[in-house]
Amino acid sequence: MIVVVCPGQGSQTPGFLSPWLELDGVADTLAAFSEAAEVDLQQHGTVSDADTIRDTRIAQPLIVAASLIAADALSGRAGRRADGIAGHSVGEIAALVGSGVIDAETGMRLVGIRGRAMADAAAQTPTGMSAVLGGDEETVLTRLTELGLSPANYNGGGQLVVAGELAGLDALSSEPVKGTRVIPLQVAGAFHTSYMAPAVAALRDAVATVAPADPEITLWSNRDGSVVTDGAQALSYLVDQVSSPVRWDLCMTSFADHGITGLIELAPAGALTGLAKRGLRGIPSVAVKTPEDLDAAVALLNGEAA
Repeated sequence: MIVVVCPGQGSQTPGFLSPWLELDGVADTLAAFSEAAEVDLQQHGTVSDADTIRDTRIAQPLIVAASLIAADALSGRAGRRADGIAGHSVGEIAALVGSGVIDAETGMRLVGIRGRAMADAAAQTPTGMSAVLGGDEETVLTRLTELGLSPANYNGGGQLVVAGELAGLDALSSEPVKGTRVIPLQVAGAFHTSYMAPAVAALRDAVATVAPADPEITLWSNRDGSVVTDGAQALSYLVDQVSSPVRWDLCMTSFADHGITGLIELAPAGALTGLAKRGLRGIPSVAVKTPEDLDAAVALLNGEAA
């Protein structure tokens, strides 16, 4: 089983869409995506600086657009889709498109709404996120409770992303749990926590207008790593995950339980293949960062020597 994974916020870098625009038809696709998301994706994906594309309103549509473009290029060259798909955080929107639950235009419209709503929610209280590497998970979770912080992303491989008010994050960095390293993340708010409740309401209203189909390939949910077979349920989980933790650790466990034989991460790739090297040891993976990586991804998807 070959699984495609779609990255989340923080994977974007300045100019990362430039090489994709050299492919036939991508400029037109990006223009349509920009209109749906209400963001100038070509401008921000080619010339905007790191601070600009860190803005949640911009970052989320950029990331999903890149994943969809890479997915189309991959399936076009390979002549087939992967056997299964999952997305990390906002990447779950790209996964819903890739599995056939929603179309690309709907996905871009939803990610535009999601990004704006989460940015607005983050602006209400100064909050942030930090990655905690290593240590005993239960000890770390106990310390989070003491500091009024919450787990946001259970990424597996000894990585937990935590979120909350800045004073608590500063305290965690100043006095880290024994055996851990704390890395502040360049994000604007405490995503996947109760601070995002206003964004949940906005996305739920948007999703209510969507008529989903059931997944055409195996689709995993961030909610608990389970396989989702009902399109309406997949959309419901998409809404809920805005204010609840991403369980990527459970997704990787489920990939293994389903007999994964290879993993392909769509653009802007790198983070999820890195986690897979620790959480899915021995499973070959390809990070599709630019069109130059497509040949290796096609080879893995078609069971050829990469």
